[in-house]
Amino acid sequence: MQNWYKEDLAYIHDVGHSEYALKSAPGILDILDQNRIREGLVVDLGCGSGLSALELSKAHYHVLGIDISEPLVAIARTRVPGAEFRVESLFKTNIPSCNAVVSIGECFNYLFDTDNNCHTLTQLFDRIYSALTPGGVFLFDIAEPG
Repeated sequence: MQNWYKEDLAYIHDVGHSEYALKSAPGILDILDQNRIREGLVVDLGCGSGLSALELSKAHYHVLGIDISEPLVAIARTRVPGAEFRVESLFKTNIPSCNAVVSIGECFNYLFDTDNNCHTLTQLFDRIYSALTPGGVFLFDIAEPG
């Protein structure tokens, strides 16, 4: 796996995007609660440095974080030692049965991941749908022109 975010950029990403991740967490937790998802596994695609994983863990969810950047995952493993993290492309990873899948920070827009194309995105959405338990939710954001 290539180092997409090396140590220096991983640090900048962690510090520079922490506010977005931390301010998104209460809304994510509210949506999970509204859907009566109060426990179980949450898969965090594009987990970055583990800021969302930390908030999910504090709320007593089990977390599996997946990110393409080994340095970001190293930060996440230190930040949330009770969670599981994988260094993989979120577009190709196997997703276990879970109650929720979360992907914030416009992860589906990352064009440097060579696995990112319309075909693999469609396959990913199919795998997410198949992995979700009945009543499970998929929460994500995406950027578009304008």
